[in-house]
Amino acid sequence: MKQKLDFNQAMKQYRKMGINKRWAQWIMIASIFNACKKTEIKPPQGGGTTPPVIPAPVIKAPPALGSIVAGYFPSYRDPNAIPDQKFKMCNIVNYAFGTVAANGNIVIQSPTVFGIVANKAKSNGAKVFLSINGATTDWQLMASTAVGRNAFVKQAMLLVRTNALHGIDVDWEYPSTADGTAATFTKLMQELGDSLHVDGKYYLSAAITSGKYAGQYRDAIAKELVQGEQVDFFNIMAYDDFSTTAPYRHHSDLKMAETSLNYWINTAGMPKRKAVLGVPAYGRPSGITQTGTIQTYAAILGKGGSANSDSATVSATGFPAYTIYYNGQLTVKRKAILGNTQGSGIMMWEMGQDANDNSSLLKAACDTLGRSYQ
Repeated sequence: MKQKLDFNQAMKQYRKMGINKRWAQWIMIASIFNACKKTEIKPPQGGGTTPPVIPAPVIKAPPALGSIVAGYFPSYRDPNAIPDQKFKMCNIVNYAFGTVAANGNIVIQSPTVFGIVANKAKSNGAKVFLSINGATTDWQLMASTAVGRNAFVKQAMLLVRTNALHGIDVDWEYPSTADGTAATFTKLMQELGDSLHVDGKYYLSAAITSGKYAGQYRDAIAKELVQGEQVDFFNIMAYDDFSTTAPYRHHSDLKMAETSLNYWINTAGMPKRKAVLGVPAYGRPSGITQTGTIQTYAAILGKGGSANSDSATVSATGFPAYTIYYNGQLTVKRKAILGNTQGSGIMMWEMGQDANDNSSLLKAACDTLGRSYQ
């Protein structure tokens, strides 16, 4: 019985090494009887005189996507409330989110919504990425060891394959040079990128800070990631530059977009093909609290705001009248041109905040870029 067990175990090991069944059997028979020298054992016919050479996997970037229009779709939105045309406007839909745990596990939020969004995006010609977020401490613990990173990469690859996705988007907000996570973030992205890039099959992107302010978060995005091959592109979050004390400050004006692209491309050395400019589909006030006062672009229009403006007077519970700052269609058109001439496109946070009629910001961007969505 033990001999049979050893034989079966050995066969399994040979199969894991990629040796086919006929060769594995021949090697085992030869090893058992060779000592006796009574029988000349011939290799299986047609198999040559040596085991087949198993080619090493090729790690390469997947095909270029051209001009990118990426839209995030959060798990708390109703996908049936978003028309198919909005999915056609995007060539990438980032489902937000899968959430990381300290042990490397990834839990997809609202799996039913995820399934509907993925199918809707694919049927309208968009590629689907799973965007992964998580608590800072969970990111830190997971990425701090080779075991944790390996578990995360394996889980991410499993989710990509089983759900027929096109890539992963990492939304770690934020790795830092102050606590050592800049180094572990770099390792994590390199290891994940190498796995996704086997045979050039899947994409890797990352959401990063605007780059406007120097410091521990901006500097955590290392040069080897910015200029290397593991990350295919970066979603630059050129928004949320707000103040609760200074009035009349726009959180995402055109100057902010120009500053962000200038830093990442001209100072940090990011290749143009990797720079994707983020635009918001929501507004923020300035000089007052952000709690209860942030509103979606669609809601702002519903309260009298204009698609041709970047500010409006609105109301909210506890705030009878205040000024809110947002991106109207004219600014989004300018950002679309900027993102495509200086970088490789734009992304939006998030699709469910946009209007679904002719006032749509995604529509304005696509019309400007000549992107068909009919």
